Parts: sequence; C-alpha cells; structure tokens
Amino acid sequence: MRYHHLYSDESGESRWREVEVELEEHVFAPPAHDIHISGAIPAKAMLFLRLHAGWNEPAHQTPVRQTLVCLSGKVVVTASDGDEREIGPGDVWRMEDLSGKGHHTRVVGDTDFDAVIVQEG
Repeated sequence: MRYHHLYSDESGESRWREVEVELEEHVFAPPAHDIHISGAIPAKAMLFLRLHAGWNEPAHQTPVRQTLVCLSGKVVVTASDGDEREIGPGDVWRMEDLSGKGHHTRVVGDTDFDAVIVQEG
C-alpha cells in the first residue's frame, strides 16, 4: 500500500514521491482476528470535496497538512518542479507543500472530482 506525497524541499520547490505505508499485524477489534494496520496519524477534521468537471485553479500551497482520498473523477496535479500525478478513484494524496511555490490542480475528463480530505491535528 502506498500514497502520493507532495512536499516542499528546502529551496521551496514542490516535489512528488511515492511513500510505502508500513503495516504491522495487530489485534484491532477484539474478538476479531489480527489485521495488518499502520500507525495512527492524529486528525483534526474530515471534509468532503467536489471539484466540477473543467475546474482549473492557479498554483497554490496546501493550507494545512492533509490527506485526500479520491472517490470519483480525476485530477492532474503538477508540482512546481513540473512533475505531474494523476489522482483517480482509490488514490491517496498526502499534501505537505505548506511553503514554497505550491502546486496546480485541474479536473480532467467530463466527471466531477469527489474526495474525502482528512486534516491533521
């Protein structure tokens, strides 16, 4: 399991990397069997997001550390270094480009982009 990680480097450039999620076997909901689960990340809020087909925004930074899970539709997100990622159904995108040049997002195709965002606390 992995996610797309967008971050700002020390020079303020936004960059992508793929992060592999570490899972460990634990009892999570006794008496159910052990499951493979990651460590917890404290969360502050959960939001639902819709970007309409054709939506296109100017480059910006993320306002807070947050993780987006795409439910439907697709966006292309371009880091300031020019590297792009297509985010579609089932993809997870962690946003940490809190400083620097930010990123550009546009909806591709004829379908609205629906997602859940979890903001870190």
